[in-house]
Amino acid sequence: MSDAQPIWTRPERGRRGPAPGHSRNEIVAAAMRLADVEGLPAVSMRAVATALDTTAGSLYRYLSSRDDLLDLMTDRAVGELRPYPRPKGDWLDDLQALAERQLDLHRRHRWLGELSQRPTGAGPETLSWFDHCLGVLREVPAPTTAKFEAIALMTGVVVLFSRATTNADAQPFAALDPAHHPHLAAALANPGPPPKDDLFGRALRALLTGLLGERGEEAVAEGVHAPDRAVGDRGQPG
Repeated sequence: MSDAQPIWTRPERGRRGPAPGHSRNEIVAAAMRLADVEGLPAVSMRAVATALDTTAGSLYRYLSSRDDLLDLMTDRAVGELRPYPRPKGDWLDDLQALAERQLDLHRRHRWLGELSQRPTGAGPETLSWFDHCLGVLREVPAPTTAKFEAIALMTGVVVLFSRATTNADAQPFAALDPAHHPHLAAALANPGPPPKDDLFGRALRALLTGLLGERGEEAVAEGVHAPDRAVGDRGQPG
């Protein structure tokens, strides 16, 4: 088993040693349960082995390192996004539906956002998710780079909102002094009517429209077609 190979291309376990007592899927599931309950820092090879009533050394027949385990956990979680919502023809509505499902996922697995920025290769489920998002954006006349940025920032918004908590007893402006903070005091004194839509949807749509709407208009004006239209039926980047 070579560490130079990504975990996705390695065999389920090494060829040497006794017969396997657990599958790779069982190991990943145990690690995810541990992370859900105790947080990501609690996920160590030793802790996962204890949860499976085995030794840490036995896990190295399946994995080379904790990083392998984290990669597998990430991709396994992303797989929970299936089945993807069926596109209805409006790219903005369709992306919002995908983002809402993604938000539910991150709220179930709050550790997932901590792994989203790791410098690692994407697994098969992550690639399928990305491919599906690009398929939704297939007819948007924006450059491929803008679409990649939009999908990445969509995930960033999801991670941000998944970490938000509500505390009815919190008093964020308890130290406000109108003499020193006149603009804030005036704003709080006249807050205006509450917005009709939830902040997540409004923020996401404003971001996506700004990135893809403006870029798309520029591309059309310049006679530029989205590069992904020429790379196959599924819109996979070349």
